[in-house]
Amino acid sequence: MSQTLVSSPSTAQSGGTPKARFAFIQSSWHEDIVDQGRGAFLAEMARQGVGPESIDTFEVPGAFEIPLHAKKLAQSGRYAGVVCCGLVVDGGIYRHEFVADAVISALMGIQLETGVPVFSAVLTPQHFHEHEEHRQFFIAHFLTKGKEVAQACLETVAGLRKLQTLLAA
Repeated sequence: MSQTLVSSPSTAQSGGTPKARFAFIQSSWHEDIVDQGRGAFLAEMARQGVGPESIDTFEVPGAFEIPLHAKKLAQSGRYAGVVCCGLVVDGGIYRHEFVADAVISALMGIQLETGVPVFSAVLTPQHFHEHEEHRQFFIAHFLTKGKEVAQACLETVAGLRKLQTLLAA
């Protein structure tokens, strides 16, 4: 199992306040397509003021391996949010529906158990074909989903911080 840590940790901003860290987990299946989600996520995070030094990226073989990594990262207490990205395709057998359901259900359980938001850009097209037209469609789709998951991550983390402040008062 391959795991790649791309960026190094950074624990404080100027002024000594803790700096939010984020984890991004990506599956290797259809890597050329899924890479688009990661690239769009990182670009949108940078546009929103979160640089690569605040994001650790991890690569796992397939979508089925994402939840265990997400759970370990969420339990670590290092991350304000964990983002997951992958592509589960219909390879002509019924298995893809079980994998997709298992992954999404596990990710929901992880965030409810740990209190750390876990975001899914794990996509399951109903009918994926290896021809160029479908590949180009999903490359563009992952560009959109990468940007959207970055926005959802930042909005949710900010909302949870406000909620925590309100509940602590």
